[in-house]
Amino acid sequence: MRRLKTRLLTLGASGIATAMMGLTANAHHSVALQFDMSKEIEIEGTVVAMEWRNPHAWLQVEVESEAGEKQVWQVEFGSANALYRRGWRRDDLPVGIHVSVHGLPARDGSNTIGAEDVTLPDGRRLFAGSRQRE
Repeated sequence: MRRLKTRLLTLGASGIATAMMGLTANAHHSVALQFDMSKEIEIEGTVVAMEWRNPHAWLQVEVESEAGEKQVWQVEFGSANALYRRGWRRDDLPVGIHVSVHGLPARDGSNTIGAEDVTLPDGRRLFAGSRQRE
């Protein structure tokens, strides 16, 4: 009887662990699924905010459209930990500085970029880690 209880508890725990792994895997997305890997774009604008988060860090940049309207673009990076390991620091992207962002456009046509690199006013280029720019 005791072995049966132990076996049932083990099976239950295994089932829960398997279900949790499935949720985690489902929550993460492919870069190629969200962004058009065959195109590259570049935007220039003013930093509105930088969110150092995991699993993805986000930069908001206010860009002036060709029609003269201001638009906020969302720039997606890998994790904050990965950016830090590449040499990024929290004070690299303060609100109000002018930046240029190079990356992949969103497949859905939204104002979202999968960042490859960010060029700062002093000319430094921060590599985001997705693909090396040629």
